[in-house]
Amino acid sequence: MKKIDKLVLKSFFGPFFLTLAIVIFIFMMRLLMLYIEEFVSKDIGFVTIARLLYFFAVLTIPTALPLAVLLSSLMTFGNLGEYFELTAMKSAGISLTRVLRPLILLAVGFAFFSFWFNNHVSPWANLKAFSLLYDVKSAKATLNLKEGIFYNDLPGYSIKVDSKDKDGVGLNGLVIYKHSTSGVETGNREIILAKSGKMYTDPSRSYLVFELNDGNDYQEYSDNRSASFGAGVSAKPSQFMRNAFKHYKLVISMESFGLHRTDEQQFEYHPYMKTLSELTTITDSLQRDAKRASLSVASSSRNYYTYQFRSDEVVKSKRVKDGPWVDSLLARPLRTSNPIEVDQQAQTQAQNMLSYAQSNITYLAEKEKSSYQYDLESHHKFTQAISVFIMFLIGAPLGAIIRKGGFGLPVLVSIIFFIVLYVLTLLGDKFAKDGAWPVPMGAWLANAVLLPVGLYLLRQARLDSRVFDKDAYLIAWNRLKGKVSSRFKV
Repeated sequence: MKKIDKLVLKSFFGPFFLTLAIVIFIFMMRLLMLYIEEFVSKDIGFVTIARLLYFFAVLTIPTALPLAVLLSSLMTFGNLGEYFELTAMKSAGISLTRVLRPLILLAVGFAFFSFWFNNHVSPWANLKAFSLLYDVKSAKATLNLKEGIFYNDLPGYSIKVDSKDKDGVGLNGLVIYKHSTSGVETGNREIILAKSGKMYTDPSRSYLVFELNDGNDYQEYSDNRSASFGAGVSAKPSQFMRNAFKHYKLVISMESFGLHRTDEQQFEYHPYMKTLSELTTITDSLQRDAKRASLSVASSSRNYYTYQFRSDEVVKSKRVKDGPWVDSLLARPLRTSNPIEVDQQAQTQAQNMLSYAQSNITYLAEKEKSSYQYDLESHHKFTQAISVFIMFLIGAPLGAIIRKGGFGLPVLVSIIFFIVLYVLTLLGDKFAKDGAWPVPMGAWLANAVLLPVGLYLLRQARLDSRVFDKDAYLIAWNRLKGKVSSRFKV
């Protein structure tokens, strides 16, 4: 490796890792802003949140890689141009293409890495991340008793307190209803009233403990014997029991709280959880099903058609001759000769055919839309990899042209191009999923637009173009004003 290659690579790797970390951090903050309500007030440990953030950080790498390559390459060549190192290399007879060679090879390596990552790591990370996120969103909030309001999230219990102490443990004026959990609706058979008490969880956080003071426990029991009340009416008599207590401990299981893991196989249907080979297989299967269903519509719809001929208020059934459009077997004898009933039969048959046609249209549209989504995701395995190289083609020549390093102008330019890439990707995906464009056209729209821009900037950089030099535009403007003023003087 030549010294010039070491110089360029050393100048590149510093901004690259820094910008990659910054971009991943920004995407993680976006995730926290979207789901911050799901994490607050839930009994979820720090380890679970750390695992969730780790999985989503892994998912952001393919998205952050193009922006990191764009910004770091722009900063690298912007610094080389700003400190005249690039000018010194050109004066020594080293072309811009030769200076770009190590980074071109590195960008190609990043593209292959992005494809491998999207095909093998991203499906696994998507499955882990979204299944864990679903479990976090499904977890119940931690126990939060509010003064004067019944709390009903504990299965089998309704709890109300008149007031709470400042420490959150001491309680005053407790009312606890115990509901039946046997599946039979029997109402509130037990009520506990207490003047004061305290609430806490055991060290394992598996049980909620109420220590109650100075209260009564009211219970209702039903006797198995039946009593008659006259006129054949009978009912089971009830017995009431009251137990007064000075100190009473109530232990409730908190199994319904906290995080419960769902089987990850329930999430494997999503395109983001599939590899390229799996996406191709599913896409072919969906397309075959849609084609088979569309071909079966014509044969199945024959059951909804009957060809009849009516003249002079007399309805007659007539067999239709064989032909290219009408099958003679479709003609069926009428069950009535009443014109009104015939019209009603015709209307009912038309409504059935319309319902059948609409259901088939919906079914075929859903099949096609699903195949578009899987096919689009298989194309994205390649488009995200190619976008890494295209961002390098834009960033490196652009840095050589503007000759500005640091986090000022390069960051602004990089954000603009990344927004263009992101918007074009979303636009192409929308048209492809709706079936307005072919899937390859929608998937490759962003790369097809930005690749000529990168090649143009590379050509301008090799020719030492002054595209972003304001002095060049001032000189051109002064020349134009001079020519116009000279014409008017003549």
